Amino acid sequence: MTDYLTQQKHNRQIAVWLLICCALVFAMVVLGGATRLTGSGLSIVDWKPIMGVLPPSTEQAWADKFELYQQSPEFNKVNRHFDVEGFKQIFWLEYFHRLLGRTIGVVFLLPFLFFLATGRIKKQEFPKYGLMFLLGGFQGLLGWYMVKSGLVDNPHVSQYRLAAHLISAFIIYAYMFWVAMTLLFRDTDGHRDRLYAKSLWLTVLVTITVVSGAFVAGLKAGFVFNTFPKMDGQWLHKELLALDPVWRNFTESLLTVQFDHRLLATVTFLLITAFWFYARNRGMPPRARPALHLLLLLVIVQFSLGIATLLLFVPTTLGVLHQGTAMVLFTVALYYNHALRGTRIW
Repeated sequence: MTDYLTQQKHNRQIAVWLLICCALVFAMVVLGGATRLTGSGLSIVDWKPIMGVLPPSTEQAWADKFELYQQSPEFNKVNRHFDVEGFKQIFWLEYFHRLLGRTIGVVFLLPFLFFLATGRIKKQEFPKYGLMFLLGGFQGLLGWYMVKSGLVDNPHVSQYRLAAHLISAFIIYAYMFWVAMTLLFRDTDGHRDRLYAKSLWLTVLVTITVVSGAFVAGLKAGFVFNTFPKMDGQWLHKELLALDPVWRNFTESLLTVQFDHRLLATVTFLLITAFWFYARNRGMPPRARPALHLLLLLVIVQFSLGIATLLLFVPTTLGVLHQGTAMVLFTVALYYNHALRGTRIW
């Protein structure tokens, strides 16, 4: 009994650590959205994982940093009016975004080594947590790979790399969150029926909708066709598949990418609402029911935020809120799925 209680205590400690890491990843995603929307993402044109921890502290250091920025296509094609003070305004958001990334690495690695050394994490569980660390490192490299796409000729990051960067963040977040939930909650008495299968597919749909939103962000497609529900007065725009070959429309056409996101968001909203009516009176674990109600509330809020963001030409505050709410919705969907399934992922 004592060993069992000790293991439960250790599990809670590890779960709290993972949830703190999740909170930091969440903040990283939101801060990344703010960095993108304020045009700050290309302000730091070099990548120094160690030496870049400290920001410029003297006038000469700022002048050197600004001189590097002046060699970038963003300065030459977009921000030629900037002086050092203007540069500082876009520098700090990107700096804190990168600093937070480094902080996540430290907050993950040090407790991991402690838990491993003290036996709280068993050797056979090392691959599970080692994979999390490797994914985090990959995410950092992917972030720089994304930024580099905007430092060559066109001062805009590739929408493909932006989408990959966001997907990677969501995978890391989901993995840590699921493992944390598994450590906190024992197996349920088995509700893996059609309710679980449907909720799982809804989570997949939420994820796909988020990915489509990344392409909207990467192409700045939210700044065109700022009406709803029609686009340019049409339900199905005549230029929807104008690019050749056809597949390019779904990742490179502002019109089609925005249409896809509208469609996916609407379908997600309708299906989660329908699922709520379907599931509300069915048997499920006690902790799942509040999550079901919260899922409905969040999808209503998120759908409304998306429309408002579009109609108001993507104000920064609404854009950041829309991205943050997407991650909250994703989190609740994960939690609800775990509550229904309740078994180990590893």
